[in-house]
Amino acid sequence: MKQAEKTEKKFNSPSRGRLDFAEVVYSLVDYMEESPKEKYRLVVGTDSKTNGHNGQKVEFVTAVVIHRQGRGGRYFWRKEMIPNIHTLRQKIYEETNLSLAAAQKLLNGLNKYLENFAETNRQTPKYELEIHVDIGQEGPTREMIKEIVGMVQGFGFNARTKPESYAASKVADKHT
Repeated sequence: MKQAEKTEKKFNSPSRGRLDFAEVVYSLVDYMEESPKEKYRLVVGTDSKTNGHNGQKVEFVTAVVIHRQGRGGRYFWRKEMIPNIHTLRQKIYEETNLSLAAAQKLLNGLNKYLENFAETNRQTPKYELEIHVDIGQEGPTREMIKEIVGMVQGFGFNARTKPESYAASKVADKHT
């Protein structure tokens, strides 16, 4: 079992402080409920930074961003250390796996809350979910684009790469 799977990590929010995952989901629903007719983009992305010798310990930051299109947004992030990451390929796959796991967990949590909207005749907010991966046409990750995007799409999510992958390359990167 990897270190990241042993305990649930707390998320951080610039406006709400430290939150557990359920509180993040509730905050997302609460934000969408404020303006249920708006369109939302829910985005998950992970970035990493190597610490230690030979890349043995890597710090991963996963960001969850909700964007009320044309009207601002909020974000949440969590940091975790994972040992024994030695190559760029391993880092990119771990970033992608962390984003996919967070997105799947988000969907499960959101679906539970949003089911209540239909039962109470409230308008269910509409959102699109994307995975932002920290790879692009420039640099050494360009060779991995097809396989990483295919992996994300294989899980049923839309993938964005640089320069459109702001959740990974800007938001998560800010906290590494």
